[in-house]
Amino acid sequence: MKIEVINCLSDNYSYLILDEKTNTVSIVDPSEFDQCNKAIQKYDRLDYILNTHHHADHVGGNIELKQKYNSKIIGFDCDNNRIPGIDILLKDNQSQKIGSLIFKTIFIPGHTKGHIAFYFKNEKVIFTGDTLFSLGCGRVFEGTHEDMFNSLGKLKILPSETKVYCGHEYTKSNLNFCLMYDLKNKELKEKSLEINQKIKNKLPTIPTTIGEELRTNIFLRCDNNDIKRVLNLKDSPEQEVFSKLRDLKDAF
Repeated sequence: MKIEVINCLSDNYSYLILDEKTNTVSIVDPSEFDQCNKAIQKYDRLDYILNTHHHADHVGGNIELKQKYNSKIIGFDCDNNRIPGIDILLKDNQSQKIGSLIFKTIFIPGHTKGHIAFYFKNEKVIFTGDTLFSLGCGRVFEGTHEDMFNSLGKLKILPSETKVYCGHEYTKSNLNFCLMYDLKNKELKEKSLEINQKIKNKLPTIPTTIGEELRTNIFLRCDNNDIKRVLNLKDSPEQEVFSKLRDLKDAF
């Protein structure tokens, strides 16, 4: 499995996946046609388009790419009427093959009602769209804070070495937010050096890993007593801590 990061729009990431065994080419969340097409052209084929959710900055290239390459578009079944050109409808926990690669659908609502992640267990890779970011999580638009909290819980339990490819380059802003409320986190401060160096060199801060996020992403650390104290929520349940953090980030 070969993954190419494609910069789109102002801060979006699309991802080209090459299955080297079968030369099957897929793309995750093509934000726009032109940038994605540049990456695809060297293979002169696009077999599959994978959409994590229906937002325009994740499906904007769907129709033009499908028309040019006769691709099959894959998305969640409840977004049947919202993902342009969808062909293959997925259900939660369903396994789907693209070439010799197999991914599992993980239903992670909150950002939208039909948001999913694509988890390639054998390759230890997951595409999380706008649910889990490096050092952050997505805004809650169509679901509830409880939905998002539970969705992140599904991702937290994946193997720590799983590489996370998310939908946006939000890491710097997320870092600043985490540093404000997770004051005693030494690993976060160490990671900040790496992130700032990558940004200085105009490199993507993606991928991260589940393990890194568990240690440094404040939205996955709602059980941490130091964070609870900073928020004046010392005896509160994790979900209440999460809701407070999400509200604070929305206003950040």
